[in-house]
Amino acid sequence: MRRPHENVATVLVDPGVLGDLELELMTHDLQLWPVRSAPICVDGERMAFQVRRRMLMAHRGSWDEAADWVPVWIGFGPSWRRGDEPLPWAAHLALWELLDAHADRVRFQRRLGGIPRVPRPREVG
Repeated sequence: MRRPHENVATVLVDPGVLGDLELELMTHDLQLWPVRSAPICVDGERMAFQVRRRMLMAHRGSWDEAADWVPVWIGFGPSWRRGDEPLPWAAHLALWELLDAHADRVRFQRRLGGIPRVPRPREVG
């Protein structure tokens, strides 16, 4: 049986737009975690290096401008979830459209991966 996981897009982001992109994602209930500081990473700096290198190498030079960009994971907030059902296609579409709007400052593949569940603060209520 597969362990519980987060569906995420792995994205390289120009550090100059990281803060603005995160705020924009939040308005769509999408969550951004820089790999180097994600609460699930024991050695975040090493993981960030490995993720960035793997993405750059896979594109054989066509993403070289992103060599110093920040690797992040972008996941889906509670409004996108329907219990144990798969993510709706509308969630995928919202994420890809938002990233396409920043195409000159992000690099990504249109696919989701899985990472261990990221702990979230409990809702006050």
